[in-house]
Amino acid sequence: MRRVNGLAAICRAVGGVAVAPSALGNHAHQHHRLFQAALFSTTSNNNSSARSHWFSNNSISGDQTARAAARTVAGTMLFSVAATTLVEEVHAKEPVQSKFRPKDVVLYQYEACPFCNKVKAFLDYYDIPYKVVEVNPINKKEIKWSEYKKVPILMVDGEPMVDSSDIIDKLTKKIHPDVSPDSVVKDNEEKKWRGWVDNHLVHILSPNIYRSASEALESFDYITSHGNFSFTERITAKYAGAAAMYFVSKKLKKKYNITDERAALYEAAESWVDALNGQEFLGGTKPNLADLAVYGVLRPIRYLKSGRDMVEHTRIGDWYSRMENAVGVSSKIQA
Repeated sequence: MRRVNGLAAICRAVGGVAVAPSALGNHAHQHHRLFQAALFSTTSNNNSSARSHWFSNNSISGDQTARAAARTVAGTMLFSVAATTLVEEVHAKEPVQSKFRPKDVVLYQYEACPFCNKVKAFLDYYDIPYKVVEVNPINKKEIKWSEYKKVPILMVDGEPMVDSSDIIDKLTKKIHPDVSPDSVVKDNEEKKWRGWVDNHLVHILSPNIYRSASEALESFDYITSHGNFSFTERITAKYAGAAAMYFVSKKLKKKYNITDERAALYEAAESWVDALNGQEFLGGTKPNLADLAVYGVLRPIRYLKSGRDMVEHTRIGDWYSRMENAVGVSSKIQA
């Protein structure tokens, strides 16, 4: 009984895609809540390795002339400068004036939560250092102090912020107070696609990462390895959760009128690329908040099978690579 109660607590952890208890039955509804607690996984280490470049230089044989050696040294120096420039470009960040930069930022999160990853994409892009507190989905002791019992919760200089989109809106005003409200409101395209992320894209991802038993296990393997679970919770969540979500994902397909989950994922990716209208980003030459929202939600699944299939079968890969380069390395610091 204690283990069942633990599963139910995990299931209640994150407010994700809701399915009515009557549609699933009490037992299946508990498993659906487990899905909410462990929705997606992140693979930031893979991001770094995907951008790695390896180079080698041929050694100079003993009988080479001094001129050849000099050319080699000069070439090496030139290459070194070029490589340094490339790295700086790859990890370029959007600058924030120091007087507007928050001093103390703490993110209360589940590592697998897509909405938490939206917030992290914003913080990383603007190079705002932040600490992470991983919340245990069973007892939520890390957020006992808060009346709001979902994640993300972002503490910014002592001020709590909740709901990923509201957090991003407030942070944007905080770091860009000189930007007139009119210039923000008039960008209807950005607003439309940010809403598309929350109300459409997220719902498509869920059935995809739990499409088959093997994909469900792949997702839960990472989730339980990186989340704040005890050993018993980890084992239970990995196998019981993966099995449950394989079946619950079928209910989600019906709820959101998804006939073919992969086709829906590919269509969403293509719709996003079409929205770019030939530009590097929806924001033009640099990402806007819609770019960061799409990237943040997709980043957790990029190196799962569903994400790999999406990049292979759609045109979104180039944009995603540009976003990886623009967002750069994480701004997370040790708590």
